[in-house]
Amino acid sequence: MTPPQLSDSPIRALTLDDLRHCADLSEDRGWPREDHKWGLLLAAGDGYGVDAPDGRGLAAACVVTRYGHSYEHPELAAIGMVLIAERYSRQGLGRRLMAYVCDDLLKGVPLTLNATPFGRPLYEELGFDTAGRGEMLRGTFRPGPAAPGSDAASVRPATAEDLMRILRLDTEAFGADRTHLITRLPAFADRLVVAEDHSGELVGYAALWPNMETHVVGPLIARDTTVAKLLISALAATTGRPLRTDIDVRHEELLDWLKERGLGSVTFNTVMTRDLSGLPGDWTRRWAPLTVAAG
Repeated sequence: MTPPQLSDSPIRALTLDDLRHCADLSEDRGWPREDHKWGLLLAAGDGYGVDAPDGRGLAAACVVTRYGHSYEHPELAAIGMVLIAERYSRQGLGRRLMAYVCDDLLKGVPLTLNATPFGRPLYEELGFDTAGRGEMLRGTFRPGPAAPGSDAASVRPATAEDLMRILRLDTEAFGADRTHLITRLPAFADRLVVAEDHSGELVGYAALWPNMETHVVGPLIARDTTVAKLLISALAATTGRPLRTDIDVRHEELLDWLKERGLGSVTFNTVMTRDLSGLPGDWTRRWAPLTVAAG
């Protein structure tokens, strides 16, 4: 009997039952397993993958997160967690999976993704352009003296009554509705905090969620650098784990401050878009994503 071939394996939709195989695929490529993050992405988005012909889990996978009021006609879609098993790499599988997602499933939909240096050439061939960069930082946060202007806002734990205000602020900053993602934060994150100015206006929010041995800060939405610092400081005070976050490189003051506080640069990701001149929303209030896998 002829053994099954990679070219015969169809691309299929993934479900939460595939979570373990997705995490196995991450581990196969030297990434952390990130089961907790995979669970969120598969619940809030749509996973697509190819079963390994040898019967050992998945040969490839990716996740698509749609944004906007309509699932069928999203305003924006993010592609993330594009992974090919090492034993099936360099056989065109990544290109086939991406072409299927971009040109069949999401044809005409504005797309974004965060590219590693390894994946960037393929994405450029598929019509993606560079729109920005993010810097990943990691380390043990060292608290310092209060910065000037730190009394401009107060930070407290978010409550159920804050959710609608968080959604309004998030849509303004992100540029598209992502209710299906943000409403999962209270269950997904270990901490969710909001910042209010003296008039009671919501000027920022941020979440802290567990990822292997670290705590990730994201999303981070804030009116200005001072509020962003206050939100990070409040979250850092609640954990003994190292922090990790991905900051838009245009926020130079915040990056310098985080490095002064003990976080070091890990890597850079290139933000790329297709059928979109640049990311929507207000980048000056958008400091860190929930995860680069969801845009």
